[in-house]
Amino acid sequence: MKLKSLVAGAVLSLCTFTVFAADPKKPDMDPDMMDAMMKAGTPGDAHKALNPFVGKWDTKVTFWMMPGSDPMVTTGMSENKWVMGGRYLEQHFSGTMMGAPFEGMGVTGYDNVKKQYWGTWMDSMSTGMMISTGSASADGKTFTYTATMADPMTGKDASSDEKITIVDANHHTMEMWGPGPDGKNYKMMEIHYTRSK
Repeated sequence: MKLKSLVAGAVLSLCTFTVFAADPKKPDMDPDMMDAMMKAGTPGDAHKALNPFVGKWDTKVTFWMMPGSDPMVTTGMSENKWVMGGRYLEQHFSGTMMGAPFEGMGVTGYDNVKKQYWGTWMDSMSTGMMISTGSASADGKTFTYTATMADPMTGKDASSDEKITIVDANHHTMEMWGPGPDGKNYKMMEIHYTRSK
């Protein structure tokens, strides 16, 4: 019953927004509210800054289980594409992890209201979701995020830092730092993306 109520509420909200969008001159419609809603929902330059990530990519993934441990290296494939009219960048990843098949899915976007980038990540080695927020450098070549996900060892949220660097039109890298056993951050993972030919 609760699910039906939520679905009904979502449909009603969508219908209301559609009516307002179709007839912004309705006498009972606040023009400032309509303007704010339109600005919130319109992709802009911050979204276009994600265009370099669109496409199919060959990946080289290096990760470290513990600080100072020998790295494990694996390869994979990633595809990023715009969805919902250029509002969200959807990523699908496939490869192997510790010798087992691995797949992941993420979404990246820019929130016009909060003025920040955000991302989600889910994969076949978890049942939870990583959520990240961040910003871009002035030149649009570097994106930095702080991510949060539940730690399976403690059951509590743990944070990590991420940096994505655009090298050129055909290469970018993602680096991640997270807490080690001593609580200090160490480099956990590095992914090199090369555009597929």
